[in-house]
Amino acid sequence: MRSDGSPSAPLGLKVAAACGLLFLHLPIFLIFTYAFTTEEKSFVWPPPGLTTQWFAVTWNRPDVWQALSLSVRVAAISTAVALVLGTLCAAAVSRTRFFGRETISLLVILPIALPGIITGIALRSAFSLAEIPFSFWTIVLGHATFCVVVVYNNAVARFRRTSGSMIEASMDLGADGFQTFRHVVLPNIATALLAGGMLAFALSFDEVIVTTFTAGQQQTLPIWMLEELIRPRQRPVTNVVAMVVVLVTLLPILAAYYLTRDGDQIAGSGK
Repeated sequence: MRSDGSPSAPLGLKVAAACGLLFLHLPIFLIFTYAFTTEEKSFVWPPPGLTTQWFAVTWNRPDVWQALSLSVRVAAISTAVALVLGTLCAAAVSRTRFFGRETISLLVILPIALPGIITGIALRSAFSLAEIPFSFWTIVLGHATFCVVVVYNNAVARFRRTSGSMIEASMDLGADGFQTFRHVVLPNIATALLAGGMLAFALSFDEVIVTTFTAGQQQTLPIWMLEELIRPRQRPVTNVVAMVVVLVTLLPILAAYYLTRDGDQIAGSGK
């Protein structure tokens, strides 16, 4: 029993929770450690020495910058496409009733529920059938299929918690559809869209499986990292890049969490 009167967790549960957290985060700790190792050909534990030279080596590698640039551009455009399509789908599903609405909702969510290899094979087959050459845009289309789901899930939940009476009041006061969306709907769903966009960007930035089937000869950063791991020299460069990826994807996820944790406080939700 704690000092405030609330029951404390059993010791066994605390130990199990600690072991679970250790299992999840120990590999990340190893990535960070090997970014500073002096051994360049293999991963030896404990590291024979520590150095920061690999950060300078990584900074001066043009192939790293090319892969990083491609990943950022793909993630940015995929997120923009997902924001538009995901918001429109969410508005249609949450605000109107029509035959097959639940089926459409299921079909929108399906790409993220399917194994990535299934989505990748399906997209590659479709591109080949349509004789579309693999390029930057095939990667964007592949990533947009699952980025839409992230935005859709955030937007549809917020739409359903937003009071319809506010939209009706706006229409009664003479506002057209665009004005109602801009001044009433958008302020209420803005944080949900921002959080969904951040999660979609992080998801696209480190995607591997679908990218493998849609990239052709291009290398996004995760694909570059996989190929670098099989090379016999300068393996710590891969860990330096991995550390940067962890930080890049962690920040949007944390921001999305803080933006949506108070999402139940929606204007007009109690009316």
